[in-house]
Amino acid sequence: MRVLGVDPGLTRCGVGVVEGVAGRPLTMVGVGVVRTPADAELGARLVAIEEGIESWLDEHRPQYVAVERVFSQHNVRTVMGTAQASAVAMLCAARRGLPVALHTPSEVKAAVTGNGRADKAQVGAMVTRLLRLDAPPKPADAADALALAICHIWRAPATNRLQEAHAAARRGRTPRPPARVPATPAAPVSDSTASPARKVTR
Repeated sequence: MRVLGVDPGLTRCGVGVVEGVAGRPLTMVGVGVVRTPADAELGARLVAIEEGIESWLDEHRPQYVAVERVFSQHNVRTVMGTAQASAVAMLCAARRGLPVALHTPSEVKAAVTGNGRADKAQVGAMVTRLLRLDAPPKPADAADALALAICHIWRAPATNRLQEAHAAARRGRTPRPPARVPATPAAPVSDSTASPARKVTR
Protein backbone atom coordinates (compact mmCIF):
# COMPACT_ATOMS: atom_id res chain seq x y z
CA MET A 1 0.00 0.00 0.00
CA ARG A 2 1.35 3.41 -0.97
CA VAL A 3 -0.16 6.45 0.75
CA LEU A 4 0.31 10.17 0.19
CA GLY A 5 -0.14 12.06 3.45
CA VAL A 6 -1.08 15.74 3.21
CA ASP A 7 -0.76 18.16 6.13
CA PRO A 8 -2.75 21.07 4.64
CA GLY A 9 -1.73 24.68 4.95
CA LEU A 10 -1.59 27.74 2.72
CA THR A 11 1.97 28.80 3.48
CA ARG A 12 3.39 25.32 3.98
CA CYS A 13 1.53 22.21 2.84
CA GLY A 14 3.36 19.12 4.04
CA VAL A 15 3.44 16.08 1.74
CA GLY A 16 4.88 12.67 2.41
CA VAL A 17 4.62 9.25 0.77
CA VAL A 18 4.93 6.04 2.77
CA GLU A 19 4.75 2.47 1.49
CA GLY A 20 4.03 -0.73 3.40
CA VAL A 21 1.37 -2.70 5.21
CA ALA A 22 0.24 -2.87 8.82
CA GLY A 23 2.43 -5.09 10.97
CA ARG A 24 5.52 -4.78 8.79
CA PRO A 25 8.33 -2.21 8.51
CA LEU A 26 7.32 0.88 6.53
CA THR A 27 9.37 2.76 3.96
CA MET A 28 9.46 6.47 3.22
CA VAL A 29 9.21 7.06 -0.52
CA GLY A 30 9.39 10.85 -0.44
CA VAL A 31 8.75 13.88 1.77
CA GLY A 32 8.58 17.61 1.19
CA VAL A 33 6.58 20.80 1.47
CA VAL A 34 4.55 22.75 -1.08
CA ARG A 35 5.10 26.44 -0.27
CA THR A 36 3.23 29.56 -1.31
CA PRO A 37 4.14 33.21 -0.55
CA ALA A 38 1.99 34.77 2.16
CA ASP A 39 1.60 38.02 0.20
CA ALA A 40 0.24 36.31 -2.95
CA GLU A 41 -3.42 36.43 -3.95
CA LEU A 42 -5.47 33.59 -2.49
CA GLY A 43 -6.47 32.11 -5.83
CA ALA A 44 -2.87 32.00 -7.00
CA ARG A 45 -1.82 30.28 -3.77
CA LEU A 46 -4.48 27.60 -4.18
CA VAL A 47 -3.39 27.01 -7.77
CA ALA A 48 0.21 26.63 -6.59
CA ILE A 49 -0.87 24.06 -3.99
CA GLU A 50 -2.86 22.18 -6.61
CA GLU A 51 0.10 22.09 -8.99
CA GLY A 52 2.39 20.93 -6.21
CA ILE A 53 0.12 18.08 -5.12
CA GLU A 54 -0.51 17.06 -8.73
CA SER A 55 3.24 16.85 -9.23
CA TRP A 56 3.55 14.54 -6.22
CA LEU A 57 0.71 12.38 -7.49
CA ASP A 58 2.35 12.14 -10.92
CA GLU A 59 5.74 11.24 -9.51
CA HIS A 60 4.85 8.79 -6.74
CA ARG A 61 1.52 7.28 -7.91
CA PRO A 62 -0.02 6.65 -4.47
CA GLN A 63 -3.01 4.34 -4.06
CA TYR A 64 -4.56 6.36 -1.23
CA VAL A 65 -4.47 9.94 0.00
CA ALA A 66 -4.68 10.75 3.71
CA VAL A 67 -5.50 14.34 4.67
CA GLU A 68 -5.61 15.91 8.11
CA ARG A 69 -9.19 16.62 9.13
CA VAL A 70 -9.70 20.33 9.78
CA PHE A 71 -10.96 21.11 13.26
CA SER A 72 -12.09 24.30 14.94
CA GLN A 73 -9.50 26.60 16.42
CA HIS A 74 -9.57 30.09 17.89
CA ASN A 75 -7.76 31.54 14.87
CA VAL A 76 -10.52 31.51 12.25
CA ARG A 77 -8.23 32.85 9.54
CA THR A 78 -5.83 29.93 10.01
CA VAL A 79 -8.70 27.44 9.95
CA MET A 80 -10.02 28.88 6.69
CA GLY A 81 -6.63 28.62 4.99
CA THR A 82 -6.16 25.06 6.23
CA ALA A 83 -9.64 24.08 5.05
CA GLN A 84 -9.02 25.58 1.61
CA ALA A 85 -5.73 23.72 1.19
CA SER A 86 -7.40 20.53 2.43
CA ALA A 87 -10.15 20.90 -0.17
CA VAL A 88 -7.55 21.29 -2.92
CA ALA A 89 -5.83 18.06 -1.84
CA MET A 90 -9.12 16.16 -1.81
CA LEU A 91 -10.03 17.58 -5.23
CA CYS A 92 -6.72 16.43 -6.72
CA ALA A 93 -7.26 12.92 -5.36
CA ALA A 94 -10.92 12.73 -6.41
CA ARG A 95 -10.05 13.83 -9.94
CA ARG A 96 -7.89 10.70 -10.23
CA GLY A 97 -10.38 8.42 -8.51
CA LEU A 98 -8.11 7.93 -5.49
CA PRO A 99 -9.72 7.09 -2.12
CA VAL A 100 -9.35 9.91 0.40
CA ALA A 101 -9.25 9.39 4.17
CA LEU A 102 -9.49 12.15 6.78
CA HIS A 103 -7.73 11.72 10.12
CA THR A 104 -7.86 14.10 13.07
CA PRO A 105 -4.60 15.30 14.61
CA SER A 106 -5.32 13.35 17.80
CA GLU A 107 -5.92 10.16 15.80
CA VAL A 108 -2.59 10.58 14.03
CA LYS A 109 -0.71 11.34 17.24
CA ALA A 110 -2.27 8.37 19.04
CA ALA A 111 -1.48 6.02 16.15
CA VAL A 112 2.15 7.11 15.82
CA THR A 113 3.16 7.87 19.42
CA GLY A 114 0.44 6.22 21.54
CA ASN A 115 -0.47 9.63 22.94
CA GLY A 116 -3.24 11.70 21.36
CA ARG A 117 -1.76 14.85 22.90
CA ALA A 118 1.84 14.37 21.79
CA ASP A 119 3.70 17.48 20.65
CA LYS A 120 5.34 17.95 17.27
CA ALA A 121 8.77 16.96 18.59
CA GLN A 122 7.42 13.60 19.78
CA VAL A 123 5.66 12.99 16.46
CA GLY A 124 8.82 13.83 14.54
CA ALA A 125 10.92 11.54 16.73
CA MET A 126 8.54 8.59 16.27
CA VAL A 127 8.27 9.15 12.51
CA THR A 128 12.07 9.10 12.35
CA ARG A 129 12.18 5.85 14.31
CA LEU A 130 9.35 4.11 12.46
CA LEU A 131 10.74 4.96 9.02
CA ARG A 132 14.36 4.39 10.08
CA LEU A 133 15.47 7.88 9.06
CA ASP A 134 18.74 9.56 10.00
CA ALA A 135 16.99 12.68 11.32
CA PRO A 136 13.46 14.04 11.77
CA PRO A 137 12.05 15.55 8.57
CA LYS A 138 12.00 19.34 8.51
CA PRO A 139 9.88 21.38 8.77
CA ALA A 140 7.34 19.83 11.14
CA ASP A 141 4.69 19.96 8.39
CA ALA A 142 6.68 17.36 6.44
CA ALA A 143 6.91 15.06 9.46
CA ASP A 144 3.17 15.48 10.08
CA ALA A 145 2.44 14.45 6.48
CA LEU A 146 4.45 11.25 6.96
CA ALA A 147 2.64 10.63 10.24
CA LEU A 148 -0.68 10.91 8.40
CA ALA A 149 0.42 8.31 5.86
CA ILE A 150 1.62 5.97 8.63
CA CYS A 151 -1.64 6.42 10.52
CA HIS A 152 -3.67 5.51 7.46
CA ILE A 153 -1.64 2.39 6.69
CA TRP A 154 -2.06 1.16 10.25
CA ARG A 155 -5.76 2.00 10.42
CA ALA A 156 -6.62 0.80 6.89
CA PRO A 157 -7.31 -2.88 7.72
CA ALA A 158 -9.93 -2.01 10.32
CA THR A 159 -11.37 0.75 8.15
CA ASN A 160 -11.58 -1.54 5.12
CA ARG A 161 -13.35 -4.25 7.15
CA LEU A 162 -15.87 -1.70 8.37
CA GLN A 163 -16.49 -0.40 4.86
CA GLU A 164 -16.88 -3.96 3.55
CA ALA A 165 -19.37 -4.75 6.31
CA HIS A 166 -21.40 -1.66 5.45
CA ALA A 167 -21.32 -2.55 1.75
CA ALA A 168 -22.41 -6.11 2.48
CA ALA A 169 -25.24 -4.82 4.64
CA ARG A 170 -26.41 -2.57 1.83
CA ARG A 171 -26.26 -5.40 -0.70
CA GLY A 172 -28.15 -7.73 1.62
CA ARG A 173 -30.84 -5.24 2.46
CA THR A 174 -34.25 -6.89 2.15
CA PRO A 175 -36.26 -5.61 -0.82
CA ARG A 176 -39.22 -3.41 -0.21
CA PRO A 177 -42.34 -5.58 0.13
CA PRO A 178 -44.91 -5.33 -2.69
CA ALA A 179 -47.85 -3.02 -2.26
CA ARG A 180 -50.60 -4.64 -0.28
CA VAL A 181 -53.85 -5.37 -2.13
CA PRO A 182 -56.85 -4.44 0.02
CA ALA A 183 -58.74 -7.52 1.09
CA THR A 184 -62.29 -7.95 -0.23
CA PRO A 185 -64.62 -7.25 2.68
CA ALA A 186 -66.68 -10.23 3.81
CA ALA A 187 -70.37 -10.17 3.08
CA PRO A 188 -72.37 -9.09 6.10
CA VAL A 189 -74.23 -11.80 7.95
CA SER A 190 -77.95 -11.18 8.31
CA ASP A 191 -79.74 -11.70 11.59
CA SER A 192 -81.84 -14.45 10.05
CA THR A 193 -78.82 -16.64 9.32
CA ALA A 194 -76.91 -15.93 12.47
CA SER A 195 -76.60 -18.78 14.90
CA PRO A 196 -78.55 -18.18 18.08
CA ALA A 197 -76.56 -17.69 21.22
CA ARG A 198 -76.33 -20.82 23.31
CA LYS A 199 -77.54 -20.61 26.84
CA VAL A 200 -75.00 -21.80 29.31
CA THR A 201 -76.49 -23.89 32.09
CA ARG A 202 -74.66 -23.94 35.36
